[in-house]
Amino acid sequence: MSIIKTQGVTKVYNPERVPVHALRGVDLSIEAGEFTAIVGPSGSGKTTLLNIIGGLDRPSAGTVEVGGTAINDLSDNQLIDFRKDHIGFVFQAYNLIPVLTAEENVAFVMLLQKRPAEERKQRTEELLEAVGLTDQTNKRPAEMSGGQQQRVAVARALAPKPTFILADEPTANLDSASTTNLLDIMARLNKEEGITFVFSTHDQRVIDRARRVVTLEDGAIVSDERR
Repeated sequence: MSIIKTQGVTKVYNPERVPVHALRGVDLSIEAGEFTAIVGPSGSGKTTLLNIIGGLDRPSAGTVEVGGTAINDLSDNQLIDFRKDHIGFVFQAYNLIPVLTAEENVAFVMLLQKRPAEERKQRTEELLEAVGLTDQTNKRPAEMSGGQQQRVAVARALAPKPTFILADEPTANLDSASTTNLLDIMARLNKEEGITFVFSTHDQRVIDRARRVVTLEDGAIVSDERR
């Protein structure tokens, strides 16, 4: 079953002045449990496609369905609620809240969802254990390494039990050891818990781990390889 489906997705920036065609009619279907890398040179449209799939941006034309819901038909407020409940994000810059501890960062989305306190606590403990950070629970981002912060970001993305995780260049700011550690964790979560991951990446180490590689050039899919 497709949990992500794009049809004819086009994105044009500055259409009235100097048009920039970021995406040109992208058709893509991603099944539950996939571990997919979207790759291509800078300017190929990778991040734009991820942002549109994640409802952070809207297409100029075409449709995007997530779990059967046409998200481009949702209002801004509906889209915010939909993202909160269905889509997990891991960004290159970690995007943790500086004043919150690791535990509080992971629990934050569940707080927005108004989950009971005991459920938030239990889920947060489980996730920090899953990413190997039980000893960092009470530390704030500035007290952790980049690799540790990104693992907190993965735990936070998983907290609301999303339909899938979108990871935009998640290893870009990490050293080799931290990258290997992070990819091991994501691959284990994908294999053991069936969590769907979609990456936008330049990193060959991520590409080597992916079981499907979708290549973009000039805003269009030029190859789609399953392994």
